[in-house]
Amino acid sequence: MTGEINIAGVFVHPLLVAACLALPLAQIVGWALGRVGFYRLVWHRGLFDVALLVVLWAGLGTLITGAPIGAALFG
Repeated sequence: MTGEINIAGVFVHPLLVAACLALPLAQIVGWALGRVGFYRLVWHRGLFDVALLVVLWAGLGTLITGAPIGAALFG
């Protein structure tokens, strides 16, 4: 069930919380991938970074809501 999360008296949708967690996580993962030289193998870095963000957002949304994999974002 996807209920709201109570943060200091404000009810917030779980996917908003997942998005707020996924953005810094994607930046950290992107930084680590850049340090090891992974981006030399990637054709379009911006597209890869957006895809990484969406995958992390879907994963965190699935963990927070307890829904089946991908159902949190994609219905």
